[in-house]
Amino acid sequence: MDIATAHGPAEAVLDGPREPGFLLVLTHGSNGGVDAADLLAVRDVALGLGGAVARVTQPFRLAGRRAPGPAAKQDEAWVEAVAAVRGRFGDVPLVQGGRSNGARVACRTAREVGAAGVVALAFPLHPPGRPEKSRADELRSAGVEVLVVNGDRDPFGVPDPADAAAVAVLAGERHDLNRAPGAVGAAVEPWLRRWAARPARTGR
Repeated sequence: MDIATAHGPAEAVLDGPREPGFLLVLTHGSNGGVDAADLLAVRDVALGLGGAVARVTQPFRLAGRRAPGPAAKQDEAWVEAVAAVRGRFGDVPLVQGGRSNGARVACRTAREVGAAGVVALAFPLHPPGRPEKSRADELRSAGVEVLVVNGDRDPFGVPDPADAAAVAVLAGERHDLNRAPGAVGAAVEPWLRRWAARPARTGR
C-alpha cells in the first residue's frame, strides 16, 4: 500500500482480515526495516488474535536515509500514514508500535492518532553511555497504556517499570531483540489480547 505524506511517500505491508477485531500498526528503527525479527514476531501474535497488521516503512527509509530527521516532521508523516491505513479497516481499536526509534514515534503520536495502546520494542531510553539523556518523558507522555519489551543487555538502557503500563525485560537480548523472537511475541501476547477482546469504538 503506497501512502502519500507531506514529507514523502510511505509504504505499508498489510496482513490479516479485511474486518479485523483490531488494527496493529508497526514501524521500524532508524536504520532497519519492517522485516525485523521482533516486528514479525509481534505481527504473528496479532494475526493469531484476529487482528490486522500494517508494517509501515516511513518516508526517510524509503528515501534511503538512516537518520529520521526532525521529530516533528517524522511524527507528522506518521500520523498521515496511520490515518491512511485506518481508512482501510474502519473503526476498530488501534494499537500502534515499533522498535527503537519507531517506538519513540509511536509514543509521541499515540494521543493524536487515537491509539488505544503502544507496543514499544527496544525503546532506546538513552544514547549508549549517556544515561543522563533520558527519553523516559516520551513514555510518560504517551497518554495511553504502553508495553515496553527490552533486552537486559541493551546498551540503550531499560525503562523503569514506573514509566510504562508494563515493562518486559528479556534475558540475554540486546537492542536488536533477535536472539529469541518467540520470546518477544510471548511477552506481547497477553497484553495485546486485552485489546483484541475490546469492542470497536463507535466514534472518535
